[in-house]
Amino acid sequence: MLAPGFEAVGEAFAADPRGGSALTVLHRGRPVVELHEGWRDTARTIPWDAHTLVNVYSVGKPVMAAAVLQLVQRGRLKLSDPTVTYWPSFKAGASVRDLVAHLAALPSFPVARPVEAWADWDLLCADLAEATPEWEPGTVAAEHALTYGHLLGEVIRRVDGRAPADYVAQEITGPLDLDLAFALSDEDIARCAELEFDSPDWPARMLGIPDSVHARAVSNPPGARDLAVVNSPLWRRAAVPAVNIHATATGIARFYAAILDGRLPDLAIPQYTGADLFLESEVTWGLGVQIEPDGTWGQGGLGGNAGWADPARELAIAYVTRRLGDFTTVDRIEQALGESYAANF
Repeated sequence: MLAPGFEAVGEAFAADPRGGSALTVLHRGRPVVELHEGWRDTARTIPWDAHTLVNVYSVGKPVMAAAVLQLVQRGRLKLSDPTVTYWPSFKAGASVRDLVAHLAALPSFPVARPVEAWADWDLLCADLAEATPEWEPGTVAAEHALTYGHLLGEVIRRVDGRAPADYVAQEITGPLDLDLAFALSDEDIARCAELEFDSPDWPARMLGIPDSVHARAVSNPPGARDLAVVNSPLWRRAAVPAVNIHATATGIARFYAAILDGRLPDLAIPQYTGADLFLESEVTWGLGVQIEPDGTWGQGGLGGNAGWADPARELAIAYVTRRLGDFTTVDRIEQALGESYAANF
C-alpha cells in the first residue's frame, strides 16, 4: 500500500530493486507505505510477500537493548551496576550501561571457535565472561558487532531466568505483535529469504583493514558473512541476537513505533559522542541506537538494512533486503520521505 502523498517514497523504493526487499513506513503507528518486491529465493521462484522473514543483521540490536531497558523499568536491574552484579563470572569490569551503549571494550569473541560454536550459547558467553577488555570499559566506543547480543542476552538470562529468545518473544514481540525473532522455529525458517551478495567481492569489501578492530570483530566465529552459513538451519536456529534477528519490514517499523508511543522504553538517550573504533567514524550512541544530528535515531544492518525513528515527523521506518550491498536505497528513501512529509503535512 502507498498512501496519497507518499508516491515519491514508492518511486525511491522501486528505483533500484534488489530482487527481494521490503519497505514499511508508519505515521503515528499507522501504515502509509508497505511495499515489497522480488523473491525469497536466489532461484527467483518464490515471490516475496508480507510474511517473508529476512536476516537484518545489526538492525536487531536495539531489540536486545529494549529488553534490557524493560527489565530496568521493572526494577530488576540497574544500568549503573557492574555487570558482575548479575553475571558473577564476568571479569571485564564493564557496567550494564557500558554493554548497552557499545562501551564494554569487548568487540570480539576472545577465543577462536569454529562455525558450529554459533549454536553453543553457553560456550560463547563463557568466553566473554573470561575476556580481558581491549581498552578501559566506558572510555571509547566500538560497535560490538557480533558480541552485543550475547552480552545483553546473558544479562537478561541471569536476571530473568529465561533464554533471551524466549524473553523477547514473550515480553516484546508477542505482546506487541511484532514479526521478528531469533533462534527460529521450523515454521519461521520456512518463511526465510535466502541472502545473496550484490557482487562476489562483497565479503572482502566488508572486512576492513586486516587485524583492525573491525576485521577482528566480524571474523570469529567465522560464517556471519558466508552464504553457506547464514542461509543454513544452523544459523537460523541459533541465538546470535546481535546479527541474526529475522524480521519483516513491518515488524521492525512497528518496534520503533512502540518506542515512539511509549509502549517500549526510550533508547534515544545519548550515552557517548566520539570516535567509534569499529565503525571508524564519529557517532553518538544512545542505548543501543545511533542518534543522528537531525534528531532521527535507529540502527543500520550489514548489507543495507535499516530501521529508524523520525520523532519530529512521528515516523517509524524499516527497509530490509536479502541482497547485501550498500545503503544507497536507504539514503534515497530517507530523502524522499523528507520531501513527501514537507509537501503533505
